[in-house]
Amino acid sequence: MPTFEIGPEDFLLDGERMQVVSGALHYFRVHPDQWADRIRKARLMGLNTIETYVPWNFHAPEPDTFDLTGRRDLGRFLDLVAAEGLHAIVRPGPYICAEWDGGGLPGWLFADPAVGVRRHEPRFLAAIGTYFANLLPLVAERQVTRGGPVLMVQVENEYGAYGDDPLPERQKYLRALVDLTREQGIDVPLFTCDQADDEMLARGGLPELHKTATFGSRSKERLEILRRHQPKGPLMCMEFWNGWFDSWGLEHHLAPAEANAADLDDLLAAGGSVNLYMFHGGTNFGLTSGANDKGIYRPITTSYDYDAPLAEDGTPTAKYHAMREVIARHLPVPEGVSAGLAGLEGGGAGDGGGAGVPAAPVRDVDLSAHVVPLAHALPSLLREDLRAFTSTPTTDDLRQWSGFSVYRTRIRPDDAVLTVAEVRDRAVVLFDDEQIGVLDRGSHTFAVPLPAAAGDLTLLVEDQGRVNYGRRIGEPKGLIGPVRTAVRTIDEWEAGALLVEDAPELLRAALDAPGRALPVADRGLRPVGAGLYRATFDSVGGADHFLRLDGWTKGLAWVNGELLGRYWSLGPTHTLYVPGPLVREAGNELVLLELHGAATARARFVTALDLGITEQ
Repeated sequence: MPTFEIGPEDFLLDGERMQVVSGALHYFRVHPDQWADRIRKARLMGLNTIETYVPWNFHAPEPDTFDLTGRRDLGRFLDLVAAEGLHAIVRPGPYICAEWDGGGLPGWLFADPAVGVRRHEPRFLAAIGTYFANLLPLVAERQVTRGGPVLMVQVENEYGAYGDDPLPERQKYLRALVDLTREQGIDVPLFTCDQADDEMLARGGLPELHKTATFGSRSKERLEILRRHQPKGPLMCMEFWNGWFDSWGLEHHLAPAEANAADLDDLLAAGGSVNLYMFHGGTNFGLTSGANDKGIYRPITTSYDYDAPLAEDGTPTAKYHAMREVIARHLPVPEGVSAGLAGLEGGGAGDGGGAGVPAAPVRDVDLSAHVVPLAHALPSLLREDLRAFTSTPTTDDLRQWSGFSVYRTRIRPDDAVLTVAEVRDRAVVLFDDEQIGVLDRGSHTFAVPLPAAAGDLTLLVEDQGRVNYGRRIGEPKGLIGPVRTAVRTIDEWEAGALLVEDAPELLRAALDAPGRALPVADRGLRPVGAGLYRATFDSVGGADHFLRLDGWTKGLAWVNGELLGRYWSLGPTHTLYVPGPLVREAGNELVLLELHGAATARARFVTALDLGITEQ
């Protein structure tokens, strides 16, 4: 029977020393038709292992749902890893961080405020037990001990950085997770990971589990810290941060390839194993990006390029080649692939990029022919009729775990100003269907002036991503009361959830409703307001596209019914990645939900990614 063990000094694969050289590649951030391409490029760079997180909420969007199909087919992803001759490391959480919505923890889990967050609490552990029972059997059957690729499975994630429970309680929680994992047939080694910090390593692990560390520089120093907490066995950096994520309103982060390569060289020369975070970042498609809040709420961009060796569209970068050169000094890498790698520079289209893969085409698309103003579109997007409330509901009360919700009330002529205790995370405010202001958590804008008239007040509230790190994990979303005017507290509300992410047919119904089309003669050049926009275009089928929305303000974009994600003029990202497998030769559909207004009704497809300004 094949074996993988943690020996006194090394990892041992079938009794032979193995230096794990892994790369993070998240199946949930890559179109499934491109998984094989990205995995092949990992092997060509010299990696022998692929690591992936598993986001619980991606597979269980509702408590009675567990989906392992299509984009969520982890079994197929692991089989493709094995087919390429690589091994795998699986990190199922239940908490993963990963700049993912809620750190992977489902919003529905915390609709009951009594449920514990990352601690030994019966309801929390019972939900994890169900999650593991649905997920881990497919991992178990693909363990190396059964002829599959999976070498190791992680328990929790950087737990030493969370909470202030006493150490015995923390270890009780981790041991419960170990038991729940083993109950599902996982017999390969289990491990924990924490930042390379003495306090965090001491708080985040168990004596009986192997400890790994996370860091992105000063490899020798960080390995010495890890060795103090892992006296025996192999040393491994489970997240070698070779880049960083981007937040809306900040710069695009870059980490110099030369510095990354030098630190990686030090790590491998010391005999350490490594997992590059990220090898390929990919994209936060749909509404999946998370947020950080350390006093200022900062949502994560749609792009998760991460300045990784493989760019968002699958193109090998200078960092790819620099790291391959370093790996080749310490381990065998595939020979005779230089020409092949040069061919792969063309992009990341579904058949693997390189020769024969069409370049990203340039296209202008006029969206002026079919427009529905925002206020007219909202009723068509409601999941169900608005419900009456006698206090301000959260979106959790609406059982809306991500996306958009509508709140409606009546105001009086003397109300003067609307204030909320907090909005999570952003609200477009409309008076009698005309936009009059914005409430915004990031800028701490919690008040908007009201007209001196009676009328209907509508708030379109956007959940921009649940916090994925720190003490605000698990918090509810929506309008956080009280909501007041200059003269009273508003307690009478109607509210409801919108369906946007997985319901393109509702968008088409809204667009087919009587609306306000712009004159064709304007050719999309005139300014336009908030609303739903639709157009069709012909292009190069199978080619990656890069959607640029200069002049548009903030909203969502779909191509052929697939929600690409959010766009925002705040930057840094200026393009949305459209995977080649989504694009047809003829009759492609582009839909935009613009929340404010635009200088033009034209969109453009361009030749390459534009991830925005940098510090350099």
